[in-house]
Amino acid sequence: MKKPDKSSGKSLSRRQFISVASATSVGLSAFSLSPAQAKETVSQTTAPVAPEWRNRQPGMAYRQLGRTGMMISEVVCGGDPVRLGNTRPVEIAIERGLNYLDMAPAYGDGECETAYSNVIDSSSKREKVFMTTKVSGFAAVRDQLYKEIFDKLPSGKQEAILKKAREMRAERAVDKPGYYITYWPGQDQSMDPSYRSNAMVQDYGHLVDGSKAFREKIITSLEGSLKRTGFGYFDILMCPHGANCPEEVQIPEIYETFSQLKRDGKVRFLGATTHNDPAGVLRAATATGHYDVIMCAYNIVNGGYMEDAIRQAYESGMGIIGMKVAMAVATHHKSLQPVPSWRVEKVQRIVPGDMKAPLKAYLWALQNPHISAVISNLWDEQFVNENLSIAGKKVTLQAG
Repeated sequence: MKKPDKSSGKSLSRRQFISVASATSVGLSAFSLSPAQAKETVSQTTAPVAPEWRNRQPGMAYRQLGRTGMMISEVVCGGDPVRLGNTRPVEIAIERGLNYLDMAPAYGDGECETAYSNVIDSSSKREKVFMTTKVSGFAAVRDQLYKEIFDKLPSGKQEAILKKAREMRAERAVDKPGYYITYWPGQDQSMDPSYRSNAMVQDYGHLVDGSKAFREKIITSLEGSLKRTGFGYFDILMCPHGANCPEEVQIPEIYETFSQLKRDGKVRFLGATTHNDPAGVLRAATATGHYDVIMCAYNIVNGGYMEDAIRQAYESGMGIIGMKVAMAVATHHKSLQPVPSWRVEKVQRIVPGDMKAPLKAYLWALQNPHISAVISNLWDEQFVNENLSIAGKKVTLQAG
């Protein structure tokens, strides 16, 4: 394991964190790349770092994950389907050159991490791959602290807070069709507690700021992940797991706790993931200067809203992994089936060739040189064979 370097991120005050601009731009812009851009495969960062290779194999394409220097496979392994009885797809993917494994305590109540430990069962195997886990439920800590205050307030004050929360959400246009996409049932409700908390910051933030609950959540979560996997460290710690708004990546206790864990050799780089308001969260994370990696919802539908935020993050040296790339055109959630036909027609129109819509969706995303990889749930061997087949392919995107 390479010894972690001390963080060089700039420091902002707590109130400066809160004041970072978080509104997303509106108006879907056209997404196109020149042939020269499409040929790029390694991200350029503001401070060049030596590439770090693992499990490099012919037939797989790799890109640099921002300032981490990690050369990751263009398709990386999602943790949702990884369970004790379903690890063979992961093994096949690694045999074919995939080298980045994603996991989280929330996946199967920790079973995903335990299953990965059965695949990566030796120190030599551990050093062949990059491994990421997340702090699942971190945002809920903030929301619970504010809820405890909210529940003690008179009804009139509660109503005013909820009204302010709705206004904040509307002002940021986070629910704008084409920008907001439902990826799982009940997703829209996940933002409600976050915006209630946002609406309370001005009057009650001093009662929540600096709570030891933030640090305890991160440490407890990571220690549990380390125990379940049996690994000595993770390459990336994603916190929060599923940030709903910019404020959730601006909590100083995240950076402070991560810095200590990094000094202890338990983590190397800090990241976060986001499905809701991904452009706003990405901009805020970039502005803090502390995040090395962001995994964000990015696809053929919301791409126009994401392009500028992704470019700015890339230019700052952050590594970007696109997620929910294929879920814009296909879903395993029966209640969300079928996906709107215009989405499928759009990706079929823009990406040339004869292939399934989800594969075209991945291929579309990978034509953006500011993206390091797309994450894919490799449910079985067929998914491995199909999804890894698009790595390294270049196409000329057509007008949408």
